[in-house]
Amino acid sequence: MQSFEVFGCFMRQFTGKRKRDRLPQDIEQVLRDYSDNGIINVHNFHNFLTQVQGQTDADAKSIFEMSKPHNQHKGLDLLQFLFSDLNHPLSAVIDDMNSPISHYYLYTSHNTYLTGNQFTSESSVKPIIRALLKGVRGIELDLWPNSTNTDINVCHGRTLTASLKLRKCLEVIRDYAFNASEYPVVITIEDHLNKKLRAKVALMVKQIFGNMLYQPKNDFTELPSPESLKKRIAISTRLPKSVNKKRMTNHIKVISAIFGWLEAKKGSDEDSNNEEEDAQGEEPEYKEVIAIHSMKHKGDVRRSLNVDPNKVRRLSLSEQELVVACIDHGEQIVRFTQRNILRVYPKGTRLDSSNYNPFNGWNHGAQMVAFNMQGYEKNLWLMQGMFRANNGCGYVKKPNFLCHGDVAFSPNKVTRILKVKLYTGEGWHMEFHQAHFDHHSPPDFYAKVGIAGYKDDKSVRMYKTKAIVDDWWPVWDEEFEFPIRVPELALLRIEVKDIDTTKKNEFGGQTCLPVSELRTGIRCVPLYNTKGEKYKFIKLLTRFEFVIPMS
Repeated sequence: MQSFEVFGCFMRQFTGKRKRDRLPQDIEQVLRDYSDNGIINVHNFHNFLTQVQGQTDADAKSIFEMSKPHNQHKGLDLLQFLFSDLNHPLSAVIDDMNSPISHYYLYTSHNTYLTGNQFTSESSVKPIIRALLKGVRGIELDLWPNSTNTDINVCHGRTLTASLKLRKCLEVIRDYAFNASEYPVVITIEDHLNKKLRAKVALMVKQIFGNMLYQPKNDFTELPSPESLKKRIAISTRLPKSVNKKRMTNHIKVISAIFGWLEAKKGSDEDSNNEEEDAQGEEPEYKEVIAIHSMKHKGDVRRSLNVDPNKVRRLSLSEQELVVACIDHGEQIVRFTQRNILRVYPKGTRLDSSNYNPFNGWNHGAQMVAFNMQGYEKNLWLMQGMFRANNGCGYVKKPNFLCHGDVAFSPNKVTRILKVKLYTGEGWHMEFHQAHFDHHSPPDFYAKVGIAGYKDDKSVRMYKTKAIVDDWWPVWDEEFEFPIRVPELALLRIEVKDIDTTKKNEFGGQTCLPVSELRTGIRCVPLYNTKGEKYKFIKLLTRFEFVIPMS
């Protein structure tokens, strides 16, 4: 029996394909119609872009010149163009950015400074830099006094995580805030400081950020727009309420810390628990640097969600609190988020830095759905996919029904049908060792396709192609259709795996794309690893088409 298995592996190894030997029929037809043995001239390229890809006349000559190799005098290799980054799948058009910030989703991180888990990992400026370079616009810092109460540390309090100096965090935010996007960065602060240290924070923030710091002179009744705050940094935190406590004994401090940890486990993310000093007479400098005031949710969620017509504010809810609130108060949440900011954060028991499904927040208008950016898995892929929209600027416009009008409205009419045809893929043999997937033969790739989105837009499952045996260049040539009601919240998920009969099927790449920004035609779709980092060589050739259903 063993000899037969070895012989079978031997046969697979030497019969497996070493190079692409066929193309999908549609691609072969395009090559015949628009090229001469695969080489296309400017005139035919123009026809291809307008007739197949649906692009404007102005694109043809400039794209042709950018695509054509310097040593290719006869024309452009059309197949090479189809697999190039110039044939990208998403529109590069920026949304209107002149509405209030409350009308946008913000790419938001949770405990941005942590390198790993929530309990024992290091604190560093490196995750902050990585987040900003990926276009994240919401940065969270937890501020605690150092051991001598003379300086401010950033750390995840009441855990074994290491700390770092606030100054270092602010300096890297200043230096990297607008490398990936020019739209505003919002720093949410979890404040555990005393009055003197808050004054020190205010001075530090002003010195480091200078004119970047957004300091509104008065409370506003409507939030400013992202356009009006380009290259500005806004601080959001909660002013401490006045307390009149005597200085706590060490015994009371220990008990307070224990109860504080229990509260953190239940998901409390906004508490300012420093009651060692009387907070009356708070330094005015600290209030001056707060652009968006937050409030602490405690008790009845309906009271927290009341809309004050004379001011706007930010409210934070844990993922569990949001789930419960949505059951009975979904419409009130939508009404609140039309003018105010709602931030959602992971529950305290996610010590592994995993994440939750972001759609419960997005479907109810929550602008700041905060994620652990180091928690690699499917939910983070959804977050990354959402913010590939709007040219990756970190702000995505909410659907109109979540910004204006009747909060009871729920879209149930299919506005378009998305057709996705998966043709083929390439690049795995250049990205992975030849024995990465199978020791004795090429991989057996299949793809899964599905939609994540608003309520009924979510596909009931991920649909699978057939597996292509022993081929580094799989040709699936299969089409799938998805009815879409809210395209602004629909994300197309694609995942490639290798069939393994002896263990779990192996990961071969994934992507998540905003449906509202898909370009029609035959497109090159790059794949990403489990961390959301783009592979250099792995790409799929896919056709997108939108059909308007008959009314």
